[in-house]
Amino acid sequence: MFRLPRLAPFACRRQFSSVTPRFPCVEAHATRESRLASVAASPAGPEPAYARPNPTSYTTFHATTPLPLTYSQYPLPSFDIAYETWGSLSPAKDNAILLHTGLSASSHAASTAANPSEGWWEKFIGPGKALDTNKFFIVCTNVLGGCYGSTGPSSIDPDTNAPYATHFPVLSIFDMVRAQFRLLDHLGVDKLHASVGSSMGAMQSLAAGWLHPERVGKIVSISGTARSSPSSVAMRYAQRSVLMADPNWNNGFYYDALPPHTGMKLARQIATITYRSGPEWDARFGRQLRPLLSDASASTPRTPALCPDFLIETYLDHQGEQFCLRYDANSLIYISKAMDLFDMTAPALDALHIPEANGAVLSASAAPDATRPHVTSHSKSHPPPTNPPAHLPALAQGLAPLAKIPTLVLGVQSDILFTVEQQREVVDALRLAGNDSVVYYELGGVWGHDTFLLDVLNVGGAIRGFL
Repeated sequence: MFRLPRLAPFACRRQFSSVTPRFPCVEAHATRESRLASVAASPAGPEPAYARPNPTSYTTFHATTPLPLTYSQYPLPSFDIAYETWGSLSPAKDNAILLHTGLSASSHAASTAANPSEGWWEKFIGPGKALDTNKFFIVCTNVLGGCYGSTGPSSIDPDTNAPYATHFPVLSIFDMVRAQFRLLDHLGVDKLHASVGSSMGAMQSLAAGWLHPERVGKIVSISGTARSSPSSVAMRYAQRSVLMADPNWNNGFYYDALPPHTGMKLARQIATITYRSGPEWDARFGRQLRPLLSDASASTPRTPALCPDFLIETYLDHQGEQFCLRYDANSLIYISKAMDLFDMTAPALDALHIPEANGAVLSASAAPDATRPHVTSHSKSHPPPTNPPAHLPALAQGLAPLAKIPTLVLGVQSDILFTVEQQREVVDALRLAGNDSVVYYELGGVWGHDTFLLDVLNVGGAIRGFL
């Protein structure tokens, strides 16, 4: 019988327990917590850590007429909408473009005299650009539920003189758009030249046409959807879950204490994975490791750590760090939930009982004709769906109020959050509903969902031509 040689006791044992492990990434969280705790102990509290924009950089519209809400029996008694503008409103007030933001953006889409810092769509707004300020009057708001000047969970509840926190009502995309149209009424804009939006902004853009088809001249929907897919709902649920698991979240009542910074950081890391694409990360990071510390010996084999080793890990860590104290956690929860709830199929819309619909949702007997020829308008198109999803007629029925509004739909082939299949679905439903003025483009590239922020040539060119 074969036997292994007998070794002396403990001859092969390494004294792992004698080495105290260090986790710099965890220690960084503790350091931030300590710093925030010292700020929270001061009379000013921790709120300045959110780094909200200077209120003098935007204009605030205060509405005193109650705003009906989709999911609440009680209206919002009053509310504020922060907004910025570029260009000049024409004497006829017919050149206004309402620019809708993504989930966490402020109204600062481009630099202004009041705020010369670069905006989130800086290269798309200005003379001769996609949104040409020589021709158009651009209006961009911070959405209802946000934290950059508009009323949201961090705003003061007039009944309690304390932040609403999670006493704030659940919102819908339609509520956000309804508040924006109150602003347009205030500005004297009866009809928009166009409603333009990307990501969640594309949802708002479609919702604007649905709520007020008579007040929207054109629609631009970039990397959006007419109904949130299960995969995007799952991703946003994961973000909310890690945020709400942070003990500092405290059921949303953290405004006089420590903010849930760790949960926000992790939520942003999950979100970043959906915003950019695998091909870009392959080219940008590959499997490169972060540089070793300067005192490490090049001749010593690298020992993997349980903290970030790969460059892609350090990138996600940086993205989370940059965001975790810049945005209100409750706003992220409320607005991402509104995105999940968005569904423009006829049964879903009919169940909402939105007053502005004015009977816009067709009855089943008036549903679009599924045998209607597939129209290929002046755009790059995809073939008519050979096996259309079962919900397509219901979506076409829901989008029927948009049948007379020229619409541009842009999709990105590397987008994993709002896939090109969802863009094609919007196009097919609009055409099935009778819209013969749908322009559709699919863009290549490796930037994924964030292409709408980065591809000035193709995204900007398509918008400029359409408008």
